[in-house]
Amino acid sequence: MSFMGLNLLTIAYLLGSISFILGLKMLSSPATARKGNLLAAAGMGIAILATIFLYRDNETGEPLGNYGWIFGGLLIGTVAGTLAAKKVKMTAMPEMVSLFNGMGGACAALISLVEFSHISGSIQRSGIHEGHGGTVLIILLGLLIGSISFSGSMLAWGKLNGKVKDYSFAGQNVLNLLMLALALVATVWLVIHPESSYLIYVVLLLSLIYGIMFVLPIGGADMPVVISLLNSFTGVAAACGGFLYDNKVMLTGGILVGAAGTLLTILMCKAMNRSLKNVLIGSFGATASGAAATSAQGHYKEISLSDAATVMAYANKVMIVPGYGLAVAQAQHTCHELEKILTEKGVDVAYAIHPVAGRMPGHMNVLLAEADVAYDKLQEMEDANEGFKNTDVVLVLGANDVVNPAAKTDPASPIFGMPILDVELAKTVIVNKRSMKPGYAGIENGLFFQPKTSMLFGDAKKVLQDLCSEIKNI
Repeated sequence: MSFMGLNLLTIAYLLGSISFILGLKMLSSPATARKGNLLAAAGMGIAILATIFLYRDNETGEPLGNYGWIFGGLLIGTVAGTLAAKKVKMTAMPEMVSLFNGMGGACAALISLVEFSHISGSIQRSGIHEGHGGTVLIILLGLLIGSISFSGSMLAWGKLNGKVKDYSFAGQNVLNLLMLALALVATVWLVIHPESSYLIYVVLLLSLIYGIMFVLPIGGADMPVVISLLNSFTGVAAACGGFLYDNKVMLTGGILVGAAGTLLTILMCKAMNRSLKNVLIGSFGATASGAAATSAQGHYKEISLSDAATVMAYANKVMIVPGYGLAVAQAQHTCHELEKILTEKGVDVAYAIHPVAGRMPGHMNVLLAEADVAYDKLQEMEDANEGFKNTDVVLVLGANDVVNPAAKTDPASPIFGMPILDVELAKTVIVNKRSMKPGYAGIENGLFFQPKTSMLFGDAKKVLQDLCSEIKNI
């Protein structure tokens, strides 16, 4: 089918590719992110429907067929995805991202297995090996990368929801490199000798084990970096599928995901002042931080709700630092209510956002956007650090590692060198936590013991509700 000499399927793929590019661009701003997501989803829908109804085999001219299986799979996936998206809490969003990413890697691996089976069967029937090397290489790269992404993402999902603990042992990095080398050797052998079809399962098994082993020791605040890296793997695996099928929209989408994930990984490593190599082999936040987590820091002081409310109500400027504790308590709406009450009393209120706050990049931005917090109230780390020196009160809500001074003062700390929010520059710091338990990276926070810091214990939502009531009566 054509329109003015152009193939309709090509036009649909072009529209899909353009929607991916524009959607990704719109995701760079909180103000346009929702529309960008919908635009990219619409482009994907166009590409899927066009493939189902407009695709024709180059040799036979036959349509795709198997519509019952195709629409059955689409229905199951749509229902499962919609229910999961509606039920997921914002605190569990990183786990969902990791889970969905793993499904993408699994799809790429399954495509590679099926296509290799076709090529292997063709070679066995014809006895001709020549001319298949490039195709076999693309198939095996899709299998290798997709399998690593799948198993690594599944383990990351388990670690984020607390079902899997960090684990490492002596010589683990050497074992990981050995498995990866064996998988690559098997891949090269299959490219040269594709008739050795049994080796495809060796590549699959080694890739799956490697994905588990390389994620297993990584913990603490490095998990957002790992998720981003695995996301880029899935994109590259999908791009291999695009090459394999000469599918422009699949290729474009895979390249965009792979490039965006890689750039985000680099940016996060830069924000943490660490190299990707250090992230992958450092086991940051796992056993290395054990000693720091148990060291004594001194005495802390508490502040009552009424005193905290009074200090905030009579301040000129209040900066709120949201963390994972805020997300756990689902307190974003109550936090926005506190902001509005303080603003009505003439207090200048803003939010300081660390680039890796929460469990994934942008977690806090999405959380606050859900509560209709104005985008201009969200300050990035560099701007917030400039403003802390002129801030009367900083209210830290469940954040720990991103405000830990050890990143600047303790060379022995696992987070040393990571840029943090300099909340200690403010006149008064109020920290809301459930307890004195160390944060996600398992590291004690010296900020809690500084003279200008006061602890306000309790569930973030309950504390914020009580603060709202107290401040209204002042």
